[in-house]
Amino acid sequence: MGNLYTPQAIWGRELRHYRKAAGLTQGQLAERIHFSESLISGVETGQLPASPEFAETCDRILNTGGALSRLLDWRKGRSFPSWFGKWHDKEQVATTLRTYQPLVIPGLLQTEAYARVVLRGDEAAVEARLHRQTILSREDPQPPTYRCVIDEGVLHRPIGGPKVMKEQLEHLASVVNPRLSVQVIPHGMHSGLMGGFVIATLDGGNDVLYAETAVRGLTTSDHEDVTAAVDRFEAIRTEALPLSMSVELIQRTVEEKWT
Repeated sequence: MGNLYTPQAIWGRELRHYRKAAGLTQGQLAERIHFSESLISGVETGQLPASPEFAETCDRILNTGGALSRLLDWRKGRSFPSWFGKWHDKEQVATTLRTYQPLVIPGLLQTEAYARVVLRGDEAAVEARLHRQTILSREDPQPPTYRCVIDEGVLHRPIGGPKVMKEQLEHLASVVNPRLSVQVIPHGMHSGLMGGFVIATLDGGNDVLYAETAVRGLTTSDHEDVTAAVDRFEAIRTEALPLSMSVELIQRTVEEKWT
């Protein structure tokens, strides 16, 4: 049996309370809200999550005054996977961020439309990602220095179609400033074929590494891992095009492929 005190399980018990108060069986509620009885049973026992649509429908039929929808607010605190929270805290206080991304635009530089495709329409996750980006435009403390290198393939990977890609690449070229650089590493064999990562330098000079894996991201301050990542980033950056040539390539790709 699952944990009785997870937010999901508590929400399920609240649904059961309101259903019983209305004098309805699970089957009768299912007929009225046009969701399956098995779904209602799974939600009430905490085995299945409730969607916002499900909560709103139950609120209306059970006349709860919107209580069940409000109770879903616990999800807003979980906009990030649990393993990402540790990195998010480091990212927020970093003085310098260095990132290499071989597959997609880095999250801090994604447009809303691009992020929505990457995050498969999860609106809470999109909102959280856009909120993360505010560290690059804040005034106090000043934004971190951001050094980004991407593989040229990222410019050509169709995420969401031509309109989304055109907007994304134009945004990428436009955000460059003295504190934010974007460099492109050309197609071919290079030092960055192992996967994406980010290095955060914290106040005081300590570095923390965030490395992406197939199933989750890993945050570590292990000296050997961080040193290896720093060395790899510098190797990748030396193989990348200079800033001005990178911006020209991004703009040319917009015109030749996405316009």
